[in-house]
Amino acid sequence: MESVVEKTDRAVRPVIESMGYEIVDIEYVKKPEGMHLTIYIDIPRGISLDDCEAVHNAVNPVLDEADPIEGAYILDISSPGLDRPFKKQRDFERNYGREVEIKLYAPLKGKKFYEGVLKQKTDNAVVIETDAGETLTIEDNRIAFTRPLVRFE
Repeated sequence: MESVVEKTDRAVRPVIESMGYEIVDIEYVKKPEGMHLTIYIDIPRGISLDDCEAVHNAVNPVLDEADPIEGAYILDISSPGLDRPFKKQRDFERNYGREVEIKLYAPLKGKKFYEGVLKQKTDNAVVIETDAGETLTIEDNRIAFTRPLVRFE
């Protein structure tokens, strides 16, 4: 049986992609004010509030027609955010050559946090080059998250 996320993706992907956006993720979660269906979108120039509004207006009638969710819910359209953890292979590929931070479940060489330039994402590991010039391969099962390193200056 298809999940709410799968049904939603199938219904809205053609509309969102025809508008030039990419679906980064879809979440269906319970929050204090009720169920939320959040569709995260992206485009190379970044996402604005106007983009979110345009996509919301385009997909709302499609979701009403497809009716992938029983009961009431709140539809949110959002950018993935600057520091959203990578979830899919394409998230990693899009960030090759950029600085990332990796948090581990348990220390590796005495550290639980690593920063470096993302070099590669294999089937079971992440490869970074640290500031010290060391190439470090960290297995996926050790990684709590990998995300872009955001520096504010």
